[in-house]
Amino acid sequence: MIRLATLLVALATAAFSQSADTVLVNGKILTVDSQSSVREAIAIRAGRIQAVGSTADIRKLAGPSTRTIDLQGRTVIPGLIDSHLHAIRAALSFSTEVNWIGARSLPEALGRIHAAAQTMKPGSWLIVAGGWNVDQFQERRRPTQAELVAAAPDNPVYVQLGYGWAILTPAGLRALNIATDADLPSSGKLEKDAAGKPTGGVTGGQNAIIALFDRLPKPTFDQQVDGTKKFFRELNRLGLTGVVDPGGNNLLPADYQALFQVWREGQMTLRVAYSLCGNNAGAEFEEFKNLTQLLPMGFGDSMLKFNGLGERITAAMNNNNRPSATDKEKYAQIAKWAAERGMSLTMHWGNDSSVGQLLDIFESVNKEVPLKDLRWSIAHLNDASEQSLRRMKALGVGWTVQDAMYFGGDQFRQTSGVEAARRAPPVVTGAKLGVAIGAGTDAHRVASYNPFTALQWFLDGKTVSGVAIRGPEETPSRAEALRLYTLGSAWFSFDETQRGSLEIGKLADLAVLSRDYMTVPVDQVGGIESLLTMVGGKIVYAAGPYRQ
Repeated sequence: MIRLATLLVALATAAFSQSADTVLVNGKILTVDSQSSVREAIAIRAGRIQAVGSTADIRKLAGPSTRTIDLQGRTVIPGLIDSHLHAIRAALSFSTEVNWIGARSLPEALGRIHAAAQTMKPGSWLIVAGGWNVDQFQERRRPTQAELVAAAPDNPVYVQLGYGWAILTPAGLRALNIATDADLPSSGKLEKDAAGKPTGGVTGGQNAIIALFDRLPKPTFDQQVDGTKKFFRELNRLGLTGVVDPGGNNLLPADYQALFQVWREGQMTLRVAYSLCGNNAGAEFEEFKNLTQLLPMGFGDSMLKFNGLGERITAAMNNNNRPSATDKEKYAQIAKWAAERGMSLTMHWGNDSSVGQLLDIFESVNKEVPLKDLRWSIAHLNDASEQSLRRMKALGVGWTVQDAMYFGGDQFRQTSGVEAARRAPPVVTGAKLGVAIGAGTDAHRVASYNPFTALQWFLDGKTVSGVAIRGPEETPSRAEALRLYTLGSAWFSFDETQRGSLEIGKLADLAVLSRDYMTVPVDQVGGIESLLTMVGGKIVYAAGPYRQ
């Protein structure tokens, strides 16, 4: 035994004495370990964290070929992980869409349309697929059809606002052969002004807008691959090194092929854990069985892996607060089948008043197949009650929380009241109860993909219009919010032992920030970016002093 112990000590000493591939020194390293320790420097070897400590100690690990990065006092955080971002879908069209995320006025937003019209081929579609809100504009209104035509007179234009409204220019309506309500998807209506004149807008609810979007021309496969690479690097720019993608609307099995191509090429700069959703209404069970026959849970590698089912399991239960007994029975059948195969499952649910029906199903499945180790989760649920959170904790079901109230908080307060808004969402209560919580955005149809926008919202509870709606009792500290976006989110893809904190042996996923997240004024947190992002010790984004 003494010889074995001596050998182990010798091996550990030899490993530690090996030169690091990269060292980052003279900084403020937010480790997000169990004590939220802050260190000065970090060493990386073979894609993993070799050591953290003082600058003097870490410098001792530098050899002749070690790359030394002087942080000059800058803050380093674990790479951010969005626990609920529709990244695969957003990436498909990122190189061809016009992005209104962060635009503060209509002239700025319309200017982006105009600029795209100058650079894209004549007659190309100009599409804004979401991620913006009326309240982000100084004018507090939607664009008019005339304004869109003025910005791009020679292009068909389509602009979508969440899942409730879209507007097309005359060229866009002609291209899709839309002249009357009969030409729209079921329940779709052409919006008219007070004089009865069409505005170019389309209403009719989520299903109508989803179906309308599906009529737009899709990017070519090469454009999808290009968009995937560009979108992932855009996320890297914002300190993101991983996402848990829940599937969702407008995403068919064929739409995963661009992602798979980037993975095969070894060009992934973002770790992706992806889910499969049901698209064939009424036949989802057979669909899931066919899609997953040779796709066991966790299949893949550290950059891309299968993460189960979500967020749309069946069409009948999707956004349905009053599912029938048959709807629930069919859902339960799929849920039990998934549990028996060790699959994770995430489910979109909007409000606490009806979530009990979903939890009833989960509890029924749990009696036959324990869920505690499967990492099942509920997404959204902004008004979660303590009772629902306790039921989730008892099942081992996690909660992915997004900044939906950043765009939707003003309306929520009007419909649900000031007191309800003060606790939406109750992340502090959930954390105290021990519910696994991950942070995210739900981008990019209904929200911005910027994690620092979400982090600022976690900290100040202010909507995009500047109104503070959440109370201090449900406001996490900066360290707690960062933990939700790192270790918290890693839990949902079974990765909390591999990433999410800067600790010895973990993957070297990190971001060097443009501002100190811990001390910058809260109202400036949303403006933070990454100056240097690393995934597995490899630089995937560099700017400013690190560009070279």
